[in-house]
Amino acid sequence: MEVQHIEDEQQVNHAAAGQQPDHGMASQELIAEKSLRNVARVISALFTPFTIPFVAFLILFIFSYLRIMPLAYKLTVLGLVYVSTILLPTLGIYLFQRLNKLTPAEMAERKRRYVPFLLTIASYIACFLLMRRLHIPWYMTGIILAALLMMIISVVANCWWKLSEHTTGVGAVVGGLVAFSALFGYNPVWWLCAIILVAGIVGTARIILGHHTVGEVLGGFAVGWLCAMLVLNPMTNLLFRILII
Repeated sequence: MEVQHIEDEQQVNHAAAGQQPDHGMASQELIAEKSLRNVARVISALFTPFTIPFVAFLILFIFSYLRIMPLAYKLTVLGLVYVSTILLPTLGIYLFQRLNKLTPAEMAERKRRYVPFLLTIASYIACFLLMRRLHIPWYMTGIILAALLMMIISVVANCWWKLSEHTTGVGAVVGGLVAFSALFGYNPVWWLCAIILVAGIVGTARIILGHHTVGEVLGGFAVGWLCAMLVLNPMTNLLFRILII
C-alpha cells in the first residue's frame, strides 16, 4: 500500500510538472502576441498616410537643391501642406468619429471609410488649387496631385476592395523617389532600399492588426507607386500638366 501511495504521488507530481510548463508557455505566447500587436500599432501610427505629403516636401527642402530656396518660402509651403494634408483631415475625421460615437474598429470598416476619404479628398483639392494659384512649381504641386489621385482610386476600389492607405502612401514615396531621381539627377538606390524595408514593416504591421490582407497591402503599394510615377515622372506627367493648365 505504501509503495502504491508513493507511485501515485510520483504520478501526480509528474503530471503537475508536465502541466506547469504548458501554462507558462501559453502565458508567454499571449504576452508576446500582445507586445507584437502593440508594436504594430505604434508603426501604423508613425507611418500614417496623412504625413506622407508633408514628409515628402520636408525631404525635398532638406536633401535636394531646393534647400537654397528662401526660408520664408519653404515655411509657407510646409505650413500650407501641413494644414491641408494633416491638420484638416485629422480634425474632420476626429469630429466625424466623435459625433457618431464610433470606435476605431468601426471607423476601419469598409462601409465607413468613405467619409474619411471624401474629407481628405476635399482638403487635398483645396491645397492643390491654392498651390496653383500661388504659382508653386509643378514638381511640388504634383506631390499633392499624386496623393489626390491615390485617394480617388482608393475610394473607387473601396466598393470592392479595402486597399491599405498606409502602404499606398509608402508606395507613393518609392514612386516619387524614382521620378525625382530622373528630374534632379541623383542615384536613389540607398533611399529605395530604406523605403522598401519600411514598406515591408508597415505592411506586416497592418496584417498583424488584422486591418488588411496580403493582397490589400500589396495592392495599396502598387497603386501608390503607379500614381506617383505617372504624375511626377518627367516622361509621363505631360498629359496631367496639359489637362490641368
